[in-house]
Amino acid sequence: MTQLYNTSSVLVLPDFNLSTEAVFPAFLFASLSYMIIFFCNLILILTIVLNKSLHHPMYLILLNLPIHDLIGASAFFPQFIKQILTGSRTTQYSTCVAQAFFIHIYAGGTVFTLTAMAYDRYIAICCPLKYNSVMTNAHVMRLITGVWVCSLVTIGLLFILLLRLPRCRYELTNSYCDNPSLLSLVCADTTINNIYGLFLVAITQVIANGMILYTYLQILVACFRSKGTDTKAKALQTCATHLAVFLLLECLGLFTIISYRIQGISPQLRKFLGMCTLIFPPTLNPIIYGLRTQEIREKFVHFIKNKILPFGAF
Repeated sequence: MTQLYNTSSVLVLPDFNLSTEAVFPAFLFASLSYMIIFFCNLILILTIVLNKSLHHPMYLILLNLPIHDLIGASAFFPQFIKQILTGSRTTQYSTCVAQAFFIHIYAGGTVFTLTAMAYDRYIAICCPLKYNSVMTNAHVMRLITGVWVCSLVTIGLLFILLLRLPRCRYELTNSYCDNPSLLSLVCADTTINNIYGLFLVAITQVIANGMILYTYLQILVACFRSKGTDTKAKALQTCATHLAVFLLLECLGLFTIISYRIQGISPQLRKFLGMCTLIFPPTLNPIIYGLRTQEIREKFVHFIKNKILPFGAF
């Protein structure tokens, strides 16, 4: 007997086609990935928050990166793990919209945060004498507020435009909910949504890539002009860390966006690229910053020795 779904409230996710033997390894991988992302990012947040010596502009801006990583991972993994365990392919439309909203907040917020971090490094390395007068606490708070406001306004408008449209389909093509997947369910004219979506991607990419390219070129020139070997090495190490994180997110995000625009691409490849965007950056970001940034690494070791290990002695 064919099961009927209420297209107004219930959506059907694609089947992972996991065999009985593959369910436990998939569950284990998803659970361990989420735990690693959760605890590594939480430790990075606590390390910065609990150490007043790290309450500098660079680290206060960096603090937003693990917060966005936790938002993205928490929006994706619980639903993913539930689907693996129960084998259920249905989800509520409201739950799907909420998941998509927070995933887009993660993506947009991360790009804006990395742009703000590049601006901070530009002022620190290219205009060191002006750094303290420019990067005041008030200015840093304005930058952080700007990151969140830009994310919430741009993504909020994206979903306002989506929710106004009627739906006549209920089967999702992606393994998690996002704007393109939800837009594919619509049976009305989506021209405005497509134009705004492309405009949003173009503007954020032009602004983010343009600013980061400019700042890092200026930083590179300033480093090679500097006579101090230690200063040059430290600046290049910091910028290399930021650039590696940015390029990882940009490449995965760009491939995912392009995969939606190519009709003949494999659905499995599209799912794989989308999941990589939600797994690898949140996993690698705290590890990269924790290992490559000396101040954070030292404070992290101090935090473990003085806050965690004493309890383990009892």
